[in-house]
This record gives sequence, C-alpha cells and structure tokens, in this order.
Amino acid sequence: MIAPPMRCAIHITDIEAAINHWRALRPVPTGAALAPEVAALATLYAHLAYHRRSEALATEFSAPALAAWLAWYECQSDTPCIAICSTSQGDAQCKGCGRSFAEVQQWLELDPSEKRAVWRRITAEGQALRFTRYAERAR
Repeated sequence: MIAPPMRCAIHITDIEAAINHWRALRPVPTGAALAPEVAALATLYAHLAYHRRSEALATEFSAPALAAWLAWYECQSDTPCIAICSTSQGDAQCKGCGRSFAEVQQWLELDPSEKRAVWRRITAEGQALRFTRYAERAR
C-alpha cells in the first residue's frame, strides 16, 4: 500500500483509536508480545505522551505505524454526510454534517489526515444535525 501524502497532523485520539482497533483485532495472551501494528503505533503514542504533544506529523510515523494507522482509517466512516446538505442551498456551513462549503466540495481530494481533522472539528462543535436530531440516522 502506497501512503498518500498527509498535509495535516494526526491527532493522538486517532492514534489511540487505531491502537484499540488493532488490540481488538489481534488480541494477545497476557505477557505475550504486542501485535506488530499495536507495537508500532504504541511507540509513537508513547513519544507523543512523553513530550506532552497531542499531534504527530505523518513524517514522524514509522512505516509500520503509518501503515497500521491507514489500515485503521480505511475501517472508519469516510464522510460525515447525512444527506441533508444545506450548502447546496447557499449555506457556508452545512446544517446536516457541519462541514464548510469548501470541505463538502473538496472532500474527495482531501487526504486521510485532512478528513480526520474535519471529523474532529465537527464532532467537537457538535452543532450539526448529524450530532443532534439525526444522530441515530447518521449511524
């Protein structure tokens, strides 16, 4: 798998989610070595925690860690769209998903790190219908 260039930093919560994904996917008995994907991501996670940082650039990932993160990413929902798009009605920010008009228009061109940054922002804001009245529908 050839990794796409990443233009945004990857947040530690996404690294932690990827670790938990791989821990669930490849459990090991107590005292056994970690699965390779977990070990690769855990090394980066520990580095961030030690330096009290919340984000890492893709260039800071080892090749195995980046491959493990990208494989986790492929299991995530790609688009926050819930098919209630108000940007088509002229809104600067979609009332359905919370993305800006530019983010909606350029979504397919964004790399995984940029998409995750948008997901983090709209989730933190929590104002879109996706996170309020239509949360169940979006799942």
